[in-house]
Amino acid sequence: MKKVIYYVDELNDEFANDSIQAKVIDESFEYLGGTKRKAGHLFWYKILARPLAYVFLKLWFGHKIVGKKKLLGAIKHNGHNKKGIFLYGNHTNGLADALIPSMISYPKDAYVVVHPNNVSMPILGDITPSLGAIPLPDNREAARNFFEALQYHVDNKDTITIYPEAHIWPYYTKIRPFKDMSFRYPLQYDASVYCFTNVYRKRRYRKVPKIITFVDGPFTVQQHLSNAQKKKVLRDKVYKTMLKRSRYNNVEMIKYIKKIEN
Repeated sequence: MKKVIYYVDELNDEFANDSIQAKVIDESFEYLGGTKRKAGHLFWYKILARPLAYVFLKLWFGHKIVGKKKLLGAIKHNGHNKKGIFLYGNHTNGLADALIPSMISYPKDAYVVVHPNNVSMPILGDITPSLGAIPLPDNREAARNFFEALQYHVDNKDTITIYPEAHIWPYYTKIRPFKDMSFRYPLQYDASVYCFTNVYRKRRYRKVPKIITFVDGPFTVQQHLSNAQKKKVLRDKVYKTMLKRSRYNNVEMIKYIKKIEN
């Protein structure tokens, strides 16, 4: 029988099923680090994690990217902005969602804005920043360091991935509504905006579905609009594109049903 999950709030319900106690991200958290962090990034990300991620995604999910050419010009030649790129994706798989941005972004490095949970795990939590995790800050001083890190990666022409749905709904085949708050970043740093949509497809001889990642963009806005209007326009363009791509799902591993309140 198909697994069923009942939900109440599309914006706030979380089904990652982890019990991690998130640590406070304050001014003591090193977003960029020094020589040690750079050495860790070289080893953990470039030498170890990215090659293993490619092999795992291919063998387990038969992963395929469609539309990467739309991004390659901006990644390899930095496009007309000569800056980094913000990528927005749907959040439907804890492990795959951590790995796929590095496949999309190759040969550039991929960084992902994450919940503090991702840097709070024993042992692994100390490694994830070297793998590209940028945790959301918990106070003003940390926020200053957070924005400096975003500026650094934009200037370094890296890609920064954001999952605007915020919460993981495993194998969900639709697109949940999300707010436009995170679209302030590309406007603030004058960076390009792309999106990717992961869809699940049936496989003939495997129960585990194939993941196809559709890449779309860049998305632009008219300059005469206010910042609030620009955020909304970018959000709506990304959301509508994800909705269109989500129609390519053809397998439902988990059925999500909304609870009806009395």
